[in-house]
Amino acid sequence: MAQTPKILAFAGSTRADSYNKKLVRVAMAGAEAAGAEVTFLDLRDLPLPLYDGDLEASEGLPENARRLKELMVAHHGLLIASPEYNSSVTAVLKNAIDWASRAEEGEAPLAAYTDKVAALVSASPGALGGLRGLVHLRAILGNIGVLVLPEQIAVPRAHEAFGPEGQLVDPKQQASVEKIGAGLARVLAKLRA
Repeated sequence: MAQTPKILAFAGSTRADSYNKKLVRVAMAGAEAAGAEVTFLDLRDLPLPLYDGDLEASEGLPENARRLKELMVAHHGLLIASPEYNSSVTAVLKNAIDWASRAEEGEAPLAAYTDKVAALVSASPGALGGLRGLVHLRAILGNIGVLVLPEQIAVPRAHEAFGPEGQLVDPKQQASVEKIGAGLARVLAKLRA
């Protein structure tokens, strides 16, 4: 019997009114419509110190890093909306990826990323919509064993792209972002059948 796909969705931003938090919620709607169980995570709720090997050696993983890893392990897929900072990923997103990659005693390396499938979206006020940052995120995730789906969406001019309820103003763009979430749900369903 097929297992309901479980997806952890989050944005690489802690800003309260983040365009990427809005965007990941649009993609979440597509995944839920396709039958997935989706959990939204706000990285603001799991503050982490900058990764520091000395801190890890002396104190172990911070509690929020453990919580993040537990969430990742409990889900089959990752739906990530990544802002672009200086043509790359945000510090908060890279830091979260790094802390979650750390193995504790008796734990397999990269346990939070083993057998994971990810879908990526981005929104930015710039003309490329965060596309350059997605290239870096795809490489990071691929190098730690995550299967990253080829389809992605980068929404340009994000300051004009969203309506008052968080939906995208352009219905075709809305449908395209929802399709990314639905595609992740379908791939996970097939893999778990």
